[in-house]
Amino acid sequence: MSERSEAFMRILVAIISGIILGIWKTLVLVVSILHWFVVAFTGKRNGGMAEFSNAWATQAYRFIRYMAFTTNERPFPFTSAGNVKDPVVMKK
Repeated sequence: MSERSEAFMRILVAIISGIILGIWKTLVLVVSILHWFVVAFTGKRNGGMAEFSNAWATQAYRFIRYMAFTTNERPFPFTSAGNVKDPVVMKK
């Protein structure tokens, strides 16, 4: 695909990925508030909640890189979610 057609494709990608990431962001905000209460009352982080939020952060990063023309790798859902940027490290 030529750079010109790839540039126009980014409009479609921005709309679809942007909607998905926006909804996901709202869920991450809710999970973050719930996670705060979990940590406040149990003294331990919940790995699942942390991974969910971390996955969103990674996909948002990939989306921004794609929209800024620093990569031609399309973001989620056009490619697999793949590995997270920085894995969550839980205390032992």
